[in-house]
Amino acid sequence: ATPAPRQTPTPTCSHVDNLFAFTPITTSTMSMSAFRRSTQRLSSVNWSATVFKGDPELSSMVAGFRAWTAQADAMAEKYSAPPGPIDFSTAKSSVRDVALVDALESLYKSASPPAITYEWSSEEQAKKAELIKGAEAGLAFNQEMIDDTEKEIALLRTNRTTHDSSPVLMAEVYPDIAEEIEDEIENREWFKDTLNK
Repeated sequence: ATPAPRQTPTPTCSHVDNLFAFTPITTSTMSMSAFRRSTQRLSSVNWSATVFKGDPELSSMVAGFRAWTAQADAMAEKYSAPPGPIDFSTAKSSVRDVALVDALESLYKSASPPAITYEWSSEEQAKKAELIKGAEAGLAFNQEMIDDTEKEIALLRTNRTTHDSSPVLMAEVYPDIAEEIEDEIENREWFKDTLNK
């Protein structure tokens, strides 16, 4: 009997595609505190994990996503504190129209615009949470495949077949082939793999 080629299921990355197909987040969609919390959570991800290196397209997407998170973290750090006071004195010494600078200074000191807080909408949070959930399920599936493959490799290395290997050992290592042979014997298919039908 000819051993059938091993069919290894290929996990799809549609959920990962959706996860990384993000829209750059600005202060119009997320508050700065939420912005910082998101970047801090992403910094705890093990980006060197095997699951991120198995596919060239996924690796490229992860690299781009990491670059974006680094930029987001830098922006969050840059704008974490309120801006400093404007140096109107220096401006007055470097322009001709001092009265204009005085007017701007007066407007700056008297103006008190209401504070505006932009929050990440609950709909967007739920959408991203669903995408993350799908990505975590895919990660668990990939890890299960990796564990099974490592066990199979260890088994094959331990029971490597040679000219001295017995039929019993062959049946233990290759149960699919052993089952096919038993079926051929039972069905009297003596020349199944040698003659054309």
